[in-house]
Amino acid sequence: MKSLTNQQREILLIAQEECAEVTQAISKIFRFGLEEKYADKTNQERLEEEVGDLMCMIELMQDTGIVDPEFIRKASMTKRLKLEKWSTIFNQKETS
Repeated sequence: MKSLTNQQREILLIAQEECAEVTQAISKIFRFGLEEKYADKTNQERLEEEVGDLMCMIELMQDTGIVDPEFIRKASMTKRLKLEKWSTIFNQKETS
């Protein structure tokens, strides 16, 4: 088994923290709504920032060989197909 470099460890640690921050931002939206403001930012803006931070870490995981971008692309497509089959995400009309 190939061991992680210090760089890879740091990337994974920060990615883990960013996942938690995305989770927290989503929880705030469920509790208070997208448009609720705290310290001059809406919950939606905070979520967008945290998702951007996480995307950066995902890109760094790809760049440093922690994960394979092609495998991620295929896994994402597989998940989308599962969601189309088993969830109602794609067949719901917009409602408030």
